[in-house]
Amino acid sequence: MKKTSVRTRVLTGTVAAAALAAATVGAVSASADTTEAPAVAAAVKADTQNKNLTQTTGLTIEAATKAAQATLDAATKAGQHVSVAVVDRDGITRVLLKGDGAGPQSPESAERKAFTAVSWNAPTSELAKRLAQAPNLKDIPGTLFLAGGAPVQAKGAPVAAIGVAGAPSGDLDEQFAQAGVAALGK
Repeated sequence: MKKTSVRTRVLTGTVAAAALAAATVGAVSASADTTEAPAVAAAVKADTQNKNLTQTTGLTIEAATKAAQATLDAATKAGQHVSVAVVDRDGITRVLLKGDGAGPQSPESAERKAFTAVSWNAPTSELAKRLAQAPNLKDIPGTLFLAGGAPVQAKGAPVAAIGVAGAPSGDLDEQFAQAGVAALGK
């Protein structure tokens, strides 16, 4: 008979004890009396007069997908291989499409351009011009001050943004992003 090491015996004992404990917990849970469930807490009545609540406007996932696809279609029609990102008002990516042949850096760049556009509610081509007066803007995490990001607005306020990266110029990237914004109006 082969002699086992102390480590192997301890490990085997630990596994056996864990299995036994799991079986015991499972048996106790299965036999628990569920006839007297605690009362469910009343839901907070959400009304527009409640000053503790706020309402926001944002794109549905369907609208974000429609905008992203329209953006990618515009780039493909122009023979460009790009990535497209649509972010919500908080800069969280809702849709990311990496087009066929798009470079490996393009998805992250598209996300950062969209984040920058929604953060300042302005196209990133305009924001890039502001760097001359405030060069430290580029140090804000997650931003990219290159043309290619366009905000999506509702009543003048940003609700989302589209970022595009991968075309040979930021002007083209931004043109494709604007095509996605325009698709939301159709």
